[in-house]
Amino acid sequence: MKRVERDNKGFLLITAYLVIILLLISASAFLMRAITQNRLMQREINYKQAFYLAEAGLDRALEMIRTGQMEGSFENVCWEDIGCCSCSWNETAPGSNRYRIISTGTSGEISRTVQMEVIEDTYARYLYFTNSETFHWRWWRVPVWFITGDFMGGPLQTNGHLNISGDPVFGGVVKCADDYINYMHGGPPLDNPDFQQGIELGAEVVPMPSKALDLRTAAVHNGLHLQGPTTIVFREDGTMDVTNAQRGWTNHNLPLPDNGAVFVEGGDVEVSGVLNGALSIGTNKDIIITDNVLYHDDPRTNPDSQDRLGLIAERDILVSKDAPYDIEIHASLMALGDSFQVEEWWNPPAKGTLTIYGGVIQKNRGPVGTFDARRGTRRSGYSKNYVYDERLRDLPPPFYPSTGDYIQAVDSWQEL
Repeated sequence: MKRVERDNKGFLLITAYLVIILLLISASAFLMRAITQNRLMQREINYKQAFYLAEAGLDRALEMIRTGQMEGSFENVCWEDIGCCSCSWNETAPGSNRYRIISTGTSGEISRTVQMEVIEDTYARYLYFTNSETFHWRWWRVPVWFITGDFMGGPLQTNGHLNISGDPVFGGVVKCADDYINYMHGGPPLDNPDFQQGIELGAEVVPMPSKALDLRTAAVHNGLHLQGPTTIVFREDGTMDVTNAQRGWTNHNLPLPDNGAVFVEGGDVEVSGVLNGALSIGTNKDIIITDNVLYHDDPRTNPDSQDRLGLIAERDILVSKDAPYDIEIHASLMALGDSFQVEEWWNPPAKGTLTIYGGVIQKNRGPVGTFDARRGTRRSGYSKNYVYDERLRDLPPPFYPSTGDYIQAVDSWQEL
């Protein structure tokens, strides 16, 4: 009997030991699992923090570029209990005004590196830009209207407010410095514009320059600088026929300037033809578009086209009253002194469609025709079909006026 009791006690003791061992094993496994999970959680936190630190480095470098430090670096800019970032940046090619920024963020044992490129921001990134949506007609400031049938297919900014009659369509982001829209009929249902990517009222004012100083300087030094009235007809072979009395030229055939800069002092410039290359034409007078202005290599069928045109007048840009019934202009147009408009825009009958592939930037909005407010039909001039050339955001025409800012180049961000 005593032996049985001893056996039972031994069995219970062994069982107790086994239970204790199992509990210790379970506790150890639980502890190890908790430690592992904590390490994984900390690693995930460090992974995210390293990314945010790298992004902070990009932002810091961009601000330094904006303040004029065009090349540079910084090391180990740190935030307590978070980590550090280091960054370097330089111009991708001499004179390109395009900068590559590489930034590394480190948190704990984790480092992540990101890269982006920034470019000089120019007004060519707008499909449409105005200081004011009014036109100076004799003694009055007259509102100019977007009406039914008008299509604006890209980024639009006005430092004033829009004037809307009927159902115009806006295909890009719209920003207005004023906090209201002026409707011809008080708004919907008679005025019902389609803002397909939204509208921001009360947006920040974007100042506009009055002179094309960089283009003038480039034309004087390494481009083509002319005096007096000038006619330029583009040729598909990459040349242009130039008529200029001061030089004694009549349809004088020239290659495009190597730096893509033409400036005319003291005379209007008439422009037409098919451009093969990259060029900007400026004048301190008016630019008059007499016929279609087209790219030889159409970017709408070949996105890699290098053809680009800037037309920059320090007064007005005009579509000639003798221009075709339908006219197409491939260019970014900039009227620094006043407006882009059609000559004798008030004169009936109505013409066809004015298609612009590029953009219109003007101090004050100019009219391209008139319409019957009651019927919503045109009386004179053109309907507007303005289509955005997305290439010009990252690759503007030569020496196109800058906004003074730098922005991220499209599709340039990547993690290394």
